[in-house]
Amino acid sequence: MDIQPQNQQPISDDQELAKVLAGVSQQTEEPSVQLAPLPEPPTLVEPPVMSLPDPIAMPDPIDTPDVEVGSLAAGLAGESLDAIKQNAISELRPLIDKLDVSPEEKFDTYLLLLRSTDDQALVGPAHEAARGIADEARRAQALLDIIKEIDFFANKAQ
Repeated sequence: MDIQPQNQQPISDDQELAKVLAGVSQQTEEPSVQLAPLPEPPTLVEPPVMSLPDPIAMPDPIDTPDVEVGSLAAGLAGESLDAIKQNAISELRPLIDKLDVSPEEKFDTYLLLLRSTDDQALVGPAHEAARGIADEARRAQALLDIIKEIDFFANKAQ
């Protein structure tokens, strides 16, 4: 075992260390390097100036008064919507048989007229249109509608 205190080392070690450090410092000196000159930066070319087309002129907005659709339609015809409906019903009634539509659509038209006018004379033609419907489920529903309308007239009379 080495019993010598550590702060007392042989002198030769310090001298050898000094020589080693001297050699290292000589090796680490920076060599002189000649750098090549940098190339000149490229000259910037300005992009061509583009002209934009003139904006499209928008027309001035038109001021329109706030008008309800119902009053507009009535104003155009000079009569109320209910009066127009009644006129359309009376004009349509003689033309129903001339409609080239399916039996389902003809029945729906008769039912609409029947409910709008409460005219019992339309029950027979509506029933005939219902009988012409090919789809049994749709025909059954149409016949039920006919029965309901007849019941309505019966209850209204009482």
